[in-house]
Amino acid sequence: MSHTTNPSYVTRLMKERGFSTKKRFGQNFLIDQNIVERIISCANLQAHEWALEIGPGLGALTVHLARQAAHVLAMEIDTSLVAILKDTVAGPKATIWEGDALGANWGELLQEAGWQGQPLKLVANLPYYLTTPLVMKALESDLPFTSMVVMVQKEVATRMLASPGSKDVGVLSFAVQYYATGRLALNVPRTVFLPAPAVDSAVVELTLRPPTIDAPRDALFAVIRAGFGQRRKTLRNSLKPLLEEWGLEPEDLDQAFQKIDLDPQTRAERLSLEDFSALTKELLKGV
Repeated sequence: MSHTTNPSYVTRLMKERGFSTKKRFGQNFLIDQNIVERIISCANLQAHEWALEIGPGLGALTVHLARQAAHVLAMEIDTSLVAILKDTVAGPKATIWEGDALGANWGELLQEAGWQGQPLKLVANLPYYLTTPLVMKALESDLPFTSMVVMVQKEVATRMLASPGSKDVGVLSFAVQYYATGRLALNVPRTVFLPAPAVDSAVVELTLRPPTIDAPRDALFAVIRAGFGQRRKTLRNSLKPLLEEWGLEPEDLDQAFQKIDLDPQTRAERLSLEDFSALTKELLKGV
């Protein structure tokens, strides 16, 4: 067993360093070696690939990532944890960066760590309070990610992998569908964390691929976001603010619905990514 997943070691280290977890950062440390090994196996890192980790905590994943990858850049916001990681994990193959991952320029930080465009994987137990914006940032980053293996709240995993027609489908679901093929890799009980969170978790694996949808990306997601902005409303009503922004009239929307044979009284969760693409392209004809 790695010492970073040994509960006694973790407890002793925290006591020696005078460290206590901070709720505002959603800190729950993984203390199950089997779960760690399954995440690492799922990531399937090759010796020439780089790994990006967000929220390394005490380094339970980091030490394994550094062994398998060419290099790992671990991003940690908590100054106290950064000090511990620099003493216990940092080395020739592991760079610890202190700061807010959501606001950082990942490409610049990777280059500063020595990255020269090698294949890249995101492998992380993501901070739960920032999961959705971090996943969206990663998907939209244009960095050469080949895959993402992320541990998230179980309900977020459900949203990430939700299909059209499901009550859980939303913007995040369509972003995953647009950029990747996703699967549920592993369910993770709350009991394998210190301290134990109030929810169970899951590991999601996303295999990145070129988009198969030909509508312009920014316009497509503007339509998707508007559609889910007021998800209890019909699609026709929820898209009205976007029509005004684009300088379109309700009649333009009605014509677009008619052209693609879509019921204007339907709701956003009933549409497929292909439906949103077709609707976007029709609306853009009038812009």
